[in-house]
Amino acid sequence: MFDLPEPGALYAALSARDPAFEGRAYVGVTTTGIFCRLTCPARKPRPENCRWFASPSEAASAGFRPCLRCHPTGPEAEGHAAITSLIAALKADPDRRWSEADLMALGHDPSTIRRAFKRHFGETFLDIARAARLRNGLKTMTKGHAMIDAQLDAGFDSASGFRAAFTRLFGHPPHEMRQPSDLRADWIETPLGGMIAIADDEALHLLEFTDRKALPQGLKRLSAHVGGRIGLGRTAVTDRTEAQLSEFFAGDRPLFGLDLQLHGTEFQQRVWQGLRRIPAGETRSYAELAHEIGQPTATRAVANANANNRIAIVIPCHRVIGADGTLTGYAGGLWRKQRLIEIERSYGVAA
Repeated sequence: MFDLPEPGALYAALSARDPAFEGRAYVGVTTTGIFCRLTCPARKPRPENCRWFASPSEAASAGFRPCLRCHPTGPEAEGHAAITSLIAALKADPDRRWSEADLMALGHDPSTIRRAFKRHFGETFLDIARAARLRNGLKTMTKGHAMIDAQLDAGFDSASGFRAAFTRLFGHPPHEMRQPSDLRADWIETPLGGMIAIADDEALHLLEFTDRKALPQGLKRLSAHVGGRIGLGRTAVTDRTEAQLSEFFAGDRPLFGLDLQLHGTEFQQRVWQGLRRIPAGETRSYAELAHEIGQPTATRAVANANANNRIAIVIPCHRVIGADGTLTGYAGGLWRKQRLIEIERSYGVAA
């Protein structure tokens, strides 16, 4: 999957704690018998005491033990004690209305927590907590209950605050999505966070992580494309999408069997179909993908089409990495890209 660069470049990345190789390169320290991420906060070893590996399994096979500070065998965020404790607290009580005062009461510095969550997840802990509450309001609206009930279930004191939060997520105020519609939007929970799925009775039109900054814009474009025919609710396609995502994360589904409605130019659709042909457990560079779709000089256009994919995971844009093997930009967050590639390694081994 990935050829390591020369040791000098890797040692420079280790010294700088450069996250560019996160999930793609690991260092084993011969004097301690421990292997780490390149971003590990521990004191750096001398170059002659380093061995380099492309995966945790390679390091373990060579006799190295995982570091207890950076936890190289799990997602990067698992190496941060404050993050893991707060995520556990949120899962235990998703309805709780968190504040900075709550963080301080637990002994955390709010600014430190804010920076840590922004780095790992692209949003703050309070943003994540607010999204969890908003899901409750969405469920209430989907069942046809009154707006005030949805607002209260989402934990918002004011109707205006609930409307603003809903509009930031969906790109439309809630009343506009309660009209009769052909396409229906609903929330799907995954191990990597909430996703919004939009489907009709025939196909999946959109699948995005709820914290993606471009989600409201993408929803507006889709709404315009289909004449505003998007409401709340789910279809049989939504149910199949949720079931197949669950199988994917459980390691039981390397290929998705879903009908998709692609909203893009002819070129973009060729790129997206090319992405679907990359086997789980493998990656491609943008240049390699451009060559595979028959347009070897269109690397930039391929990268742009990749960034405009609106059906995450099912169209696996996370399988495209930098030419040097680094994890390049991913709209869902590099931490998710890292985790998705790690999940798919098991598929690659099985093949």
